Amino acid sequence: MAAFAQSAPCWVDVQLPDLEAGKRFYGELFGWTFRAGDGPYADALSDGALVAALAAKQDGRMPTAWGVYFATDDIAASVARIREHGGQVITDPVRSGRAGVLAQAADPGGAVFGLWQAGERKGFQKQNEPGSFCWTEVYTRRKDEVDAFYEEVFGFRSAALDDAGAPGTAESGVDFRMWSPAGTEPGPDTAVGGRSVITDAFPAEMPSYFLSYFAVADCDASAETVKRLGGRVSAPPFDIPYGRMAVLQDDQGAVFGVLQPPVS
Repeated sequence: MAAFAQSAPCWVDVQLPDLEAGKRFYGELFGWTFRAGDGPYADALSDGALVAALAAKQDGRMPTAWGVYFATDDIAASVARIREHGGQVITDPVRSGRAGVLAQAADPGGAVFGLWQAGERKGFQKQNEPGSFCWTEVYTRRKDEVDAFYEEVFGFRSAALDDAGAPGTAESGVDFRMWSPAGTEPGPDTAVGGRSVITDAFPAEMPSYFLSYFAVADCDASAETVKRLGGRVSAPPFDIPYGRMAVLQDDQGAVFGVLQPPVS
């Protein structure tokens, strides 16, 4: 499989208190199968293709959360840019065997993300299809600093929703920007992620965070399955210009989104 474009989201994983319970939950929800990874870690596969990983938390203080990784062909240079532009490096680059090199960082608003310099493992073997990753977005209160950070560190070019031909700030009150890789024309056809704002409607102690989405064939059925499996529906299914989405929590508290693409 070819390497991912520079700065494209290339991997997601979730840290869970109970790995076996996580395998049961996501196996039922997305139809994933699993194979053992190194240590307390399981690769998730959809139709035999790598789509994510589940890991048992080694420290109870770690959040139960999904994390997203962005591709880089020079992780040392990416880490230097993160520091230069107001981010924080949480884990300096560390080699994961022959698979690649990873690092963890936080943007100026505190949202945590990963970097991945591929070795033998490039990243997703399937995406934008049911049961696989399709989108990620950061939620922040420090939008001006964060917008500049991702443009400088990752080279993203951004467009507001209204600039991209969809309901935007002026009409809907939604302050949202889409990220497109360097060298592309910003807009929904090239976007790989986005930035939203945590408004005053949410508790002040809510930290900045990334929300990653998985494509599903039926958003409403997925929400019902999550409830049946002991999870929660944080935002019930609703329509957006790009399909039908919901925000869900698994039965251990990790939050994720699901997106049902519009019928073409």
